[in-house]
Amino acid sequence: MIEPNISLNFTVDDIHKVREYNYEITKNMSQGELRNYYKKSADEGERLINEIRKRSSLLHVQK
Repeated sequence: MIEPNISLNFTVDDIHKVREYNYEITKNMSQGELRNYYKKSADEGERLINEIRKRSSLLHVQK
């Protein structure tokens, strides 16, 4: 399935596109596959947040 094209304004229609895309990807997954799918996404999100926090703290130290 092709990833949805999300507008810069992020409209209600975009939310529907994301939900439909997520449903199509996960509809035939087992419980274990779903758990791994969401864990992988959560781990990536946590990694990005920590990277941003690290960069932010470095900016404050360099002043």
